[in-house]
Amino acid sequence: MFASLLIANRGEIACRIQRTARRMGLRCIAVYSDADAQAPHVLLSDEAHRLGPAPARESYLNVEALLEAAARSGAEAVHPGYGFLSENAGFAEACARAGLVFVGPPPAAIRAMGSKSEAKTIMEKAGVPLVPGYHGSDQAQDLLAAQAQRIGYPVLIKASAGGGGKGMRVVERPDDFEAALTSAKREASASFADDRVLIEKYLTKPRHIELQVFADSQGNVLHLGERDCSIQRRHQKVIEEAPAPGMTPERRLEMGEAAKAAAAAIGYVGAGTVEFIAEGEDFFFMEMNTRLQVEHPVTEMITGQDLVEWQLKVAAGELLPLTQEEVRLTGHAFEVRLYAEDPARDFLPATGRLTHLRFPEESPHLRVDAGVGEGDEISVHYDPMIAKLIVWDSTRAAALRRLSGALALTEVVGTTTNLAFLQRLAAHSAFADADFDTGFIGKHAEALQPERSAASDDLLALACLAELLARAQEARRAAAASSDPHSPWWSTDGWRLNAGTHRRLIFDDGAGDEGGGPRAAVVHYLPDGLYEIELEGRVIEARAQLREPRADGGGRIEANLAGRRLVATAVWQGRELTLLSDGGAHHLTLFDQLAAGEADETRDDRLVAPMPGKVVQVLVEAGAEVTAGQPLIVLEAMKMEHTLSAPADGRIAALRYAAGDLVEEGVELLEFAPAVVEEAAS
Repeated sequence: MFASLLIANRGEIACRIQRTARRMGLRCIAVYSDADAQAPHVLLSDEAHRLGPAPARESYLNVEALLEAAARSGAEAVHPGYGFLSENAGFAEACARAGLVFVGPPPAAIRAMGSKSEAKTIMEKAGVPLVPGYHGSDQAQDLLAAQAQRIGYPVLIKASAGGGGKGMRVVERPDDFEAALTSAKREASASFADDRVLIEKYLTKPRHIELQVFADSQGNVLHLGERDCSIQRRHQKVIEEAPAPGMTPERRLEMGEAAKAAAAAIGYVGAGTVEFIAEGEDFFFMEMNTRLQVEHPVTEMITGQDLVEWQLKVAAGELLPLTQEEVRLTGHAFEVRLYAEDPARDFLPATGRLTHLRFPEESPHLRVDAGVGEGDEISVHYDPMIAKLIVWDSTRAAALRRLSGALALTEVVGTTTNLAFLQRLAAHSAFADADFDTGFIGKHAEALQPERSAASDDLLALACLAELLARAQEARRAAAASSDPHSPWWSTDGWRLNAGTHRRLIFDDGAGDEGGGPRAAVVHYLPDGLYEIELEGRVIEARAQLREPRADGGGRIEANLAGRRLVATAVWQGRELTLLSDGGAHHLTLFDQLAAGEADETRDDRLVAPMPGKVVQVLVEAGAEVTAGQPLIVLEAMKMEHTLSAPADGRIAALRYAAGDLVEEGVELLEFAPAVVEEAAS
């Protein structure tokens, strides 16, 4: 076994690899970009080396810089994690030339599966069932369009050289094919430096089931059961579980043998995943990922095996720790991916600093794989995953209850996340009944979106208490720092010169259309730390304490409202208050009466950047007449393309940005002049 390991990755996978490597006694070497200098994977390592600026192409994808870091550190092996260079045969070969052990499959296997087209040719020869489609080398647009017509719509365009939903488009009708092909090729080129695509029949109600395979250098191959990854958005997985619901021993044997045949056909070594699409009684090979998968923890939970440990042992030339007959699957596991993204805006990636981050305590039933901590920033440069929550129990129903409980105890403030979406997904009756396919999220989109409703009286009372406790905390700090700490001006009992002992507060819950909006409360100060909170004629007697105070004035509020005990966490960002209570995040704004009336008039006819990113294509010219819904600009953010369309009929008065320009969230991308609607003569 080698003694030192360089981890050529970042975030949660780099942290996860280090946990196993350190347990095995290996020296762990991290690498980082300028954006990650203080990231958890850096701080956990034995030593760390800078690669370059924040953009991935100048840091984590810079092979020369990675090899230089390995040479400086004296690393003996390199683990690529997943993403970045993990499926890059050239990088694996460069490691070998540098005398480094590459913790992954042979370069030839990576190349064979790196091209989805070549992979399907190999699988066809190995007798592995394939989805009807075209995976040839001729990439002429007319030919691809003709192949799509032959296969029959709807079809799926997929990048040949990668995965993760990049360069993938569903096309429902021939008229949309050209635009979808152009976009898929452009995204594939940006993500994998290869714009080749393949065309497949798009199955309407498929399940996405994958088999975890492992092989050693002595020719032994086995599988460790299957994972169901059908719950997806943008062709990227949201919830994974193992084993797959409804999987019979006979079907597992059949799919397992096909997966092992796929691995044997390319002389595979190490951890890999063979992905199948299943519909009815049929299953078809999709692709093989020649790396560790994001969802590998659910397999670890049901097998009791550490797959990173297996990877390191196999890379060192050791035999697989088990035979196929010794593999045991026990219980059920779920994994959810907590992302910085906005489900209400078609899952657009989000950015921001994590001002508050709390996860439930880990146990044999619960595991949290995170690569960020409180205070870290989710930037535009990398994937917006915050963490993975993995749960296990003896049955699927019990594991699902644990998942809901873990999500309720997870708290994130500082960026928009999919946490509430995940909570509703885990609680959905159809998901509990395992009645799903890859179209589940689209089918149940309305039910899965977090409800927006007016703040309750209890929530407004808690908001008032949060403000009072924050001001009391501020007063105590000021008093302690002053020359007269006993001055009545530092009092926190509501005393004011020539005024009554009460205070009027106005909070806006942002739910004006749902019966909310600005609401006023009057807080009366009573003896012995008691308050009366008057809300639209209703009076609530309240008492509260602040535990675990935060620098922003917030903390854990333990309140008693009219004899009922409530607990919430308050996080302040200026006048913005987030209350974390009952598994939900509630956002309110403390109204500043001095600033009332100063808000800018909002317009619905502007085209603004929905997130920070890069303009990759401008589809119109200044002066052009456009119609509502017409594509105008293509923006790339967090490795995904987003097409922005005209908000209404009108004219492009001026363009403010060109292809290649970087833009911030909220900037106006062009000057749009809405069409003037002439009223009919009366």
